[in-house]
Amino acid sequence: MQQRIAFIGGGNMASAIIGGLLKHGWPGDHVDVVEPFDEARAKLLSQFGITAQPLAGSFLTHADTVVWAVKPQTFKEAAAQAQAHTRAALHLSVAAGIGSDTIARWLGSERVVRSMPNTPTLIGKGITALFARAAVSDTDKALVNQVLESTGEVMWVDTEAQIDAVTALSGSGPAYMFYFMEAMREAGIGMGLDAAQAYQLAVATFIGAGELAKASTEPPEVLRQRVTSKGGTTYAALSAMEASGIKGAFIAAMQAAQARAREMGEEFGAG
Repeated sequence: MQQRIAFIGGGNMASAIIGGLLKHGWPGDHVDVVEPFDEARAKLLSQFGITAQPLAGSFLTHADTVVWAVKPQTFKEAAAQAQAHTRAALHLSVAAGIGSDTIARWLGSERVVRSMPNTPTLIGKGITALFARAAVSDTDKALVNQVLESTGEVMWVDTEAQIDAVTALSGSGPAYMFYFMEAMREAGIGMGLDAAQAYQLAVATFIGAGELAKASTEPPEVLRQRVTSKGGTTYAALSAMEASGIKGAFIAAMQAAQARAREMGEEFGAG
């Protein structure tokens, strides 16, 4: 494995990918990182033995792949500093909202893959959706798969517009799960459990239900019906949810996230 990979940004998402790569045998001396913050550079050194650089430089010319793990609002500035050294590389963006047209213009390259990971990537349980521009080859895609499969599942989408939907569904999705866990914990406390008991039950239930859905070939409607006896406790709970319009509100919330993803592209991708 002789490919060199460089990360622009060395925060949590970059660390998750670096950790996954090293765990799967990628040599640490084939990883470069540009990270302006002292604390983040020190963490990379202590965690992975990688010496990150505070500024982009000619060392980036050796990178076969560059992963852009920067915040959307700092992407343009970071690209201006690095693009003279990275034009020959394959570019993989994990920055939310910034469209591939903008990224290609900022970097002077058409070999751009835009991705949307989620935070379970931090423990190797993520899912990342990917969109490739036309100049990205099958070999490039295979390399991206190799990089990101070290952090969980990958899924390629056909149109870039789908990335905004992915952002709303799985990108922001962990926060929805944690929100429901909060509600379950509060309900449990109100029904006589202590906070630790209620939270343990909520977390285990989410994990177990997810694993059951993953192992099953049946749609969620069928899985739900199997737990729901007419007139029983689950039926009472689901009836209350339906009466409250929770499903409609949940769908509307994800549509709001999708709209904000589009807005971010316009807001931070200008120029």
